Amino acid sequence: MSFGNFARKVRDPALPHGRRVSALHSCVQLYRPIGFQATLSFLQAKAGPFRTDEAALLRALAVLEVSRSTWHAEQRTYAAARRQAKRTGQRSPHPSEPNPYTPAHWYGARQEAALHAVRFWHQQRLAALIADDDKPSQELCEFVQVCLDAGGRLASAQQRLLIRCIDQLTARLQPALWRDDRADYFRTRDLLTVARLLEAASTTNPISTSAGQ
Repeated sequence: MSFGNFARKVRDPALPHGRRVSALHSCVQLYRPIGFQATLSFLQAKAGPFRTDEAALLRALAVLEVSRSTWHAEQRTYAAARRQAKRTGQRSPHPSEPNPYTPAHWYGARQEAALHAVRFWHQQRLAALIADDDKPSQELCEFVQVCLDAGGRLASAQQRLLIRCIDQLTARLQPALWRDDRADYFRTRDLLTVARLLEAASTTNPISTSAGQ
């Protein structure tokens, strides 16, 4: 069933509230830019207790639909840019060019939603992903704590270390790891998810000037 069909069920007052909440969950299955559970948590933070309150349920759907519409608009912009590039001879996109066909962040509230998701991971699962003999995971845990304590800010040096951490985790997440150690593959995948959310959530701390000192 399509997103639109599930959304109509969410709005249908003739259905029991539990079925309407289930329909919202199905919408989130189809559009979950920060992960399924983190997306539901973010919707509750933005809209209120949608599992028990009808008005909050409708607000949650509206928040999700606005983000999804913004994502679709970016897809259309990207498609137009690709058509123009092909006319000028660039048949394939540059490897570094963002591809919006898979949502990589919450469209319309990128930093806010990513920071919420980082906090969600920190509270729910991050500790289980950290290993004593795994320096990237330990560094990532430190960066998460710093970012949350500072309300989403990381120093420029920490930003650079975070990018290095993402590169290390990406290099580790190879088919051979899936073949040899699936538990470590899933752990690495989850660490990389947290690292990329942290990258979207964090800004660089401003550098203090001598003025006013």
